[in-house]
Amino acid sequence: MHRTVYDEDHESFRQTLRAFIDAEVVPHYDEWFQAGIVPRELYTKLAELGIFGIEVPEEYGGAGIESHKFTAIQYEETARAGVTFGGSGVHVLLALPYIKMLATEEQKQRYLPNFVSAEEMWALAMTEPGAGSDLAGMRTTAKRDGDHYVLNGAKTFITGGVLADRVIVCARTSPPRDDDRRFGISLFAVDAHSDGYTVGRKLDKLGLRTSDTAELSFEDVRVPVEDLLGEENQGFSYLGRNLPSERWGIAHGAYAQAEAAVRFAKDYVQQRTIFGKTVASFQNTKFELAACKAEVDAAQAVADRALEALDAGELTPAEAASAKVFCTEVAHRVIDRCLQLHGGYGFINEYPIARLYADNRVNRIYGGTTEVMKTIIAKDMGL
Repeated sequence: MHRTVYDEDHESFRQTLRAFIDAEVVPHYDEWFQAGIVPRELYTKLAELGIFGIEVPEEYGGAGIESHKFTAIQYEETARAGVTFGGSGVHVLLALPYIKMLATEEQKQRYLPNFVSAEEMWALAMTEPGAGSDLAGMRTTAKRDGDHYVLNGAKTFITGGVLADRVIVCARTSPPRDDDRRFGISLFAVDAHSDGYTVGRKLDKLGLRTSDTAELSFEDVRVPVEDLLGEENQGFSYLGRNLPSERWGIAHGAYAQAEAAVRFAKDYVQQRTIFGKTVASFQNTKFELAACKAEVDAAQAVADRALEALDAGELTPAEAASAKVFCTEVAHRVIDRCLQLHGGYGFINEYPIARLYADNRVNRIYGGTTEVMKTIIAKDMGL
């Protein structure tokens, strides 16, 4: 079926990005994989390519394009090559919407030019060691002290946390109310170079190994009042507004991984021989890949429909949750079956299918677990 979600400008961007990945990422990726982090220079090169400014208004140095389709192409092309861009996805997909939605004009003038140029890389710090998905249970506090807030607490699973220069930190500025435990959370754009701000362990993850994920701690970190994002105590409502775009991103990324897995498996079975024949010549191989292709086609349709709804401002939380559940479950099944077709080599990290298998697993956890997504969908159904 003809895909209608992209136009000529999108496909031109795809070719530019594919050439960049082939020249600047693929030759170095094994080294980055072993190191467990991408070099900061990659972010500078991505900025020079214009990646970070696509959705930033022109007056702050960006292209002013209000669409997630260029981000979608990035997911597809990195998956196709079996690589990632480290923690840069958080910079654009997670941090930027909060800046655009909540920052004052003065804050945008300070933040966005450096955001576009990668002079300041951003991350988002919500999760805490003892709270997990229960954001209302966070214990990090920010107490007003004159023209500053004093930040104390800890965060974990912070993607991009090692290389980040500024982090949107969620903290309690007031205790929860008896009738509303979500009340009292505020958002701050915290300078990662502040006294008392500490980057702890770079977490040793099963997958997404080039994406630096860290523990952060704050001990009497003084945050200027000018770095409060939005209104005090209203942070939980802000977090909810951006969850559909985050969950769409995970859904689209999962679809792209599943499509890449079929491509990797098809190429492998056409080259690998056993019993004097290619693995591709066996009926089981054909049936397995055909079934995988059918599932990927369905996931593409769901991801594209969600993308169009997101760009139109119509993607609801329940629809985003549904897309995330469907696409991540499809990717789980497809990637597993494609790894099986690789045999023993599918378990070796030098083959992209092995890395893809590990990278994919977190899709059903972060951005809200599959179980949380089902709860959202069920509630929307009136159950």
